[in-house]
Amino acid sequence: MRVELPALASGMSRAYVAGAAGTPPGTGNPARDVVADVAATADRGSRVAAVLIAFGWHLAINVPAIVGSWSVYRAPWTVGVGWLVFVVVGAISAAHLLRGTPTPTWRLIAVLLLVEAVVFVNTPATLLFQPANWGWGTLGWFVVLVLWGRPVAPLVAVFAIEATVALVAVFVNGAGNAAGLSRYAMYTYGTATLPIAFSVAASVLRTLAARTAGTATARAALEAERIAAQRARAERQERLSLVNRTAGAILTELAEGRADPTDPAVQRRCALEASRLRRLIAESDDVPDPLLHELRAAVDIAERNGLLVELVAVGTLPALPVHVRRRLAEPLTATLASAQRWARLTVVAEPAEVVVSLVTSGTAADPVGPAPPVVADEEVEYVYERDGEQVWAQTRWRAS
Repeated sequence: MRVELPALASGMSRAYVAGAAGTPPGTGNPARDVVADVAATADRGSRVAAVLIAFGWHLAINVPAIVGSWSVYRAPWTVGVGWLVFVVVGAISAAHLLRGTPTPTWRLIAVLLLVEAVVFVNTPATLLFQPANWGWGTLGWFVVLVLWGRPVAPLVAVFAIEATVALVAVFVNGAGNAAGLSRYAMYTYGTATLPIAFSVAASVLRTLAARTAGTATARAALEAERIAAQRARAERQERLSLVNRTAGAILTELAEGRADPTDPAVQRRCALEASRLRRLIAESDDVPDPLLHELRAAVDIAERNGLLVELVAVGTLPALPVHVRRRLAEPLTATLASAQRWARLTVVAEPAEVVVSLVTSGTAADPVGPAPPVVADEEVEYVYERDGEQVWAQTRWRAS
């Protein structure tokens, strides 16, 4: 006779770590990976927005300003080369930013400040506070790309250096009067506040996204634990009711004299019910290897009935849920309860597979009792073969 029980499969999600724009491997903790995934997704959106703002400003604002003022620059080709240098630095920063790799921060910032100073030198005094002096209003957005992920203090420091360079340029160009200083203050405030506000907002967004995802994941985990506990309690109540009915029936027959204790069939029924009760109790024990503990309980019952049982365990058992352990153990313990003379029970365990085999010289009858409940998310196979008196039964679980 060959019996195969139905089996289904389960899956586990994968996520990656926050803080990088790519997809690095997960941490091994699904809940933590989900939080990192959400934070990384929010951070990547902010990075893309920063790149679009920097290059959009450089193309839409600076190009018309440079073209319109080309004839009045002191060295127009120097200003043009400076514009191209900004593009190169921005491209390097954007590539590192979107790949999540470290940026050569201070060298790039030094290049940007140098170009800005060159633009100041080549801009006429009359255009000092105009878009033609494009380096003053553009530097901040490119520095945001270079300093992404760092505290806001280095960004403020760069703006302080830029403000110093601009102040020197204001005085050198003869605009150090009250009106000129007033315009300088307004221009400095306007060019610094927006990049700083954007950088702070992106950091706050990353923090809020991670915090929100963490809260949602914790709630989902608690709900999953509650549902699992309810399911385990319902299954245990169901099995307890089953054992009560079957064990109660044989006890009632014995009490009323309708069953003969010397009858081998009655003895097998008693052994089977004792094995079920013992394993049901063992399921709730907190032990390192629950499956072996439950099998030892069944072996103990069989040995008390005079059966010689050899239990062999090879490998380290993975953590298995109660319903999987039940499907692995119950068909074999039912066969063991009917075994005669001797039996050998073997457990072979690997991280992704567990095989439990039973060999016996013969049983008084084919195993009786209800089939184990269908498992909805794991794969367990049950094979039973009989060749004359030789009986071989096996259950096998494979991780999906």
